[in-house]
Amino acid sequence: MTIMMLINTKTLTYYLSEHPSIVNFRWSHTQSWGSTWSFLFSAIFLYLTLSLLIHLVLSLLLRRSRSVSLGPIPAVHSLSMSVISATIFAGIFVSTASEIRETRWLFRRARTTPFQWLLCFPLGTRPSGRVFFWSYVFYLSRFIHMLRTFFTILRRRKLVFFQLFYNTILTFMSFLWLEFSQSFQVVAILFTTLVYSVVYGYRFWTGIGLPRACFPLVVNCQMVLLGCNVVCHVGVLLLHLMKKGGCNGIGAWIFNSVLNGAILLLFLKFYVNMILEKRTQKKKKQQQQQVEMEKIN
Repeated sequence: MTIMMLINTKTLTYYLSEHPSIVNFRWSHTQSWGSTWSFLFSAIFLYLTLSLLIHLVLSLLLRRSRSVSLGPIPAVHSLSMSVISATIFAGIFVSTASEIRETRWLFRRARTTPFQWLLCFPLGTRPSGRVFFWSYVFYLSRFIHMLRTFFTILRRRKLVFFQLFYNTILTFMSFLWLEFSQSFQVVAILFTTLVYSVVYGYRFWTGIGLPRACFPLVVNCQMVLLGCNVVCHVGVLLLHLMKKGGCNGIGAWIFNSVLNGAILLLFLKFYVNMILEKRTQKKKKQQQQQVEMEKIN
């Protein structure tokens, strides 16, 4: 039994971090699909246009109260995204451990620690190797993630600005991570895929009719993710100021920080409005109960 477990672990490790396609990966505009600026802007433009077009067509053809039945498609999508996110998390976790183990001598020579490397790539880092392979897979998974916007429009008949903005910005940022070998991306992908595996697993759970949690799990998970990103951004800034030469891709990181700040502000606004709306509904319910009790008495 122990031997079988060791064999399975070695096989899993091989396909997550030692496969030639992973070890020899290199971000290239000529060899990597979707790696050009023209593709990025075209894909985002198509995503926004289709979202708006579907919303307008449904508004013209159907009543506001009616929705389009999608059957098990959203649940299948949630399960797929949960598995993909868990795979990316495992892949970049194992690949990061392999990179740290193989370049430990370099850390000693540069007088840095693996934790510092996670937040702050040294100057001259190229987008190649294990970690950037999984960063590339994460970038591609963003296009699968965008499908959820269409499900929201078809089922709820809503065009949510925050959803459009969030998907657009995260796709753009994941492209910048690869294009400029940006620092901080390893930790960001680890946090994001871990949260996504839980969130989409929960959406699959509720999508097949199983009971919901007694608290807004999805919103709270997203809040934790944004909070962790803020803390890590502060860490990157401190390392860049203290480290000789600074961190690689700091220009892209600054732009990334501005976009993350915009996402955080929008989400906080949504979160506060959600809490206030729940309190208002609770007060109305209590008032109705008091009125009914007075009628009985």
